[in-house]
Amino acid sequence: MNSSIQQQIVISGVGGQGVLFVTRLLAEAAIDKGLEVFTSETHGMAQRGGTVLSHLKVGGFASPLIRPMQADGLLALKMENISRHHFFLKKEGWIVVNHPGGDMDDIVNPVYSVNADSLAVKIDDPRAVNLIMLGYAMAAISKTENQNTLFCSIGRIRAVLKNRLAARPKMLEPALDALEAGYTAREV
Repeated sequence: MNSSIQQQIVISGVGGQGVLFVTRLLAEAAIDKGLEVFTSETHGMAQRGGTVLSHLKVGGFASPLIRPMQADGLLALKMENISRHHFFLKKEGWIVVNHPGGDMDDIVNPVYSVNADSLAVKIDDPRAVNLIMLGYAMAAISKTENQNTLFCSIGRIRAVLKNRLAARPKMLEPALDALEAGYTAREV
């Protein structure tokens, strides 16, 4: 096991956006890399468009929940969820957000934003926002100048996707296309 990697990520969205799918992809990528993983999630009124929150801990942790001011990053599939879950972030923690528009002037953390909703429409797959956001996060965080990069690469995420969707080839290509659309997207 690689004990030098320790990372805590909060993934936030609403029911139906695929928060749990993204969490599972990241968890499987960590496992494939030989890392220890904890995940935990809250669904709330997810079936009615309520908030879905997922905690992902990679490394030697003792519990699955991320405490306030301990997260290395927040992946927000809806911009409104930044205000709800920002308290989990460390001072230097990053935010990757689906930002179709709105004010983010009061945020002091490093923010990487992309309009994943419009990209999903552009690739004719409106349900692909989650994979677009994951691809964008992989690109944005890997380019940071600090030590706070993600624990896995886009190549590992592609491999996990291919493995998970091997029995469903009609879903695989659109999923890979969505991941790539996010990975090559430019910041808003």
